[in-house]
Amino acid sequence: MTDTEHEKTIRSSRRLKGFALHLLAYFVVMIILVPVNLFVFPDTVWFVLPLVGWGSVLAAHVAYILGLFGSGGPKQ
Repeated sequence: MTDTEHEKTIRSSRRLKGFALHLLAYFVVMIILVPVNLFVFPDTVWFVLPLVGWGSVLAAHVAYILGLFGSGGPKQ
């Protein structure tokens, strides 16, 4: 394995770890927000806004990791 291949492997590993942390934060926050919304404000369902908003950012993060934006992913 050459240095550039090794660097790409390290970079890919770091990006995957960053995504895993992003996904974990998303689920932890959503697990807290949904009950808070339903118990404190039962007449207003607002947890869907951060669920969809942050979920779309998470989807963009996946696209970046997979290299669908043309930079940084396995397609290089």
